[in-house]
Amino acid sequence: MIAALVVFVCTYAVVALGRLPGLRLDRAGAALIGASLMVGFGVLSLEDAYRAIDLNTIVLLVGMMILVANLKLAGFFSLAARWIAQHARHALSLLAGVVLVSGTLSAFLVNDTVCLMLTPLVAELALGLRRNAVPYMLSLAMASNIGSTATITGNPQNILIGSFSGIPYAQFAGALAPVAALALAVLLALVVMMFPREFLVRGRFEVPIAPARVHRALLIKALIASVAMIAAFFAGVPPAEVAIIGGALLLLTRRLKPERVYREIDWALLLLFAGLFVVVRGTEQALLTPEVLRAAEHLALDEPAVLSLTAAVLSNVLSNVPTVLVLKPFVAALAHPGRAWLVLAMASTLAGNLTIVGSIANLIVVERARRHHVAIDFWTYLKLGVPVIVITIAIGVWWMR
Repeated sequence: MIAALVVFVCTYAVVALGRLPGLRLDRAGAALIGASLMVGFGVLSLEDAYRAIDLNTIVLLVGMMILVANLKLAGFFSLAARWIAQHARHALSLLAGVVLVSGTLSAFLVNDTVCLMLTPLVAELALGLRRNAVPYMLSLAMASNIGSTATITGNPQNILIGSFSGIPYAQFAGALAPVAALALAVLLALVVMMFPREFLVRGRFEVPIAPARVHRALLIKALIASVAMIAAFFAGVPPAEVAIIGGALLLLTRRLKPERVYREIDWALLLLFAGLFVVVRGTEQALLTPEVLRAAEHLALDEPAVLSLTAAVLSNVLSNVPTVLVLKPFVAALAHPGRAWLVLAMASTLAGNLTIVGSIANLIVVERARRHHVAIDFWTYLKLGVPVIVITIAIGVWWMR
């Protein structure tokens, strides 16, 4: 029990901090070390560690990464930025375009990758128009988090919850897509209120439309695969099965070397997930006795407001994926876990908008924006993040109740 507790605390400390001070150890490495120590200290056998890894989650992530890689290499995200530019005639319409595109794409593609692709394109567009790029960068990051709430494939923590809960894709989207839509509208209004000099002014501008580099054949194939996969998700086919078959078929091409696709896969994220699965299983087995789970019933996690607050706090301490893994045994033990899983997905995702370090998507936007000389400081993000998460999580709690 002591060994499991020490390994768990140390692993999650590094995951929360992002690295181990004085060393170059990152989150994925910490998860791997934590998993190996669970086996080394005898908390789990090697066979138990293998069984702890949720292959449905890993397979779904790999399939979605292959799809996104094909869309990127085909020029899809450049076309999305071009669409924003074509419809932007005023700062407000430019902002609405950023929120709409970021939120919509993040609902079906993993939001981290959407931010990775769109950030440089939106930054160049805003700077080229001599606009203040900060509100557009903030909107891109927060809209990607909000939009990803809508479906199982929107972000890594939803992929986890979809695998753990067994909730069908269509039921998940039917429950949380309305929350995401309302939250995107709230975000748009709050950004306008926070930056009135940027948006509440008269004046139109002409946006220079740069030609997008598109690989037409690859784009058509990737779009057909995307539509087919989304249709299969909603038809009730297991998401992991759909994703890996769709991703594998996309590798059948004469025009694109598979190595280019493999370079786009976030192998470190897959390693992080595998390691955390083992660390959490070891902790559950050693520490979460039936008495502990019965005591947790007094926390009233069946109440959406209580679970949302718990998830929001933990998500900003540990990050959202570790939070889902920590709360998994408690949610699974509830009398009616179905709604609780949906509340956890909603709250852990929306809570990521509080600070820059609240989600990986935020960090991606801030770091890539800095390369374009767009600085977003902690307090500017927090000033918008506080009202965004308070209002959007309140909407989510009201809807789920």
